[in-house]
Amino acid sequence: METTNLNDLEITGEKGTYFIPYVRFNAETGKCLLEGESYLENTWEFYNQLKAWLQSYSATNKPIFLDFKLTYFNTSSSKGIFELLMFLKEYENNGGKVMINWYYPEYDEDLLEEAEDFIEDTQLAIRLIPYK
Repeated sequence: METTNLNDLEITGEKGTYFIPYVRFNAETGKCLLEGESYLENTWEFYNQLKAWLQSYSATNKPIFLDFKLTYFNTSSSKGIFELLMFLKEYENNGGKVMINWYYPEYDEDLLEEAEDFIEDTQLAIRLIPYK
């Protein structure tokens, strides 16, 4: 696959009946951000798009840096996030460098527990970073 033609992926977050998180994946630096709330009408379509971008980027063999700054996500979004993380684990197992930061409000035990579950289920070294 041609990696020179990979573009940045940016999705403006939306709030309404459904909540779409803000996404910024940088094709030059490998810095990726998923921020806001994820309660989507077409969850699989949304997360498959993110996974496809990561798969294309991984062909460069450059490090991937992913920051999660989600304040809420529903069960179907959780499955989409899990798929992203499993792909990153596979990339890491094949020699790729992956760094993941999981930001969560320090008062939100549920979000922290979700992140801890992802760590346990994927065996990825995810940095947990509380904020006020």
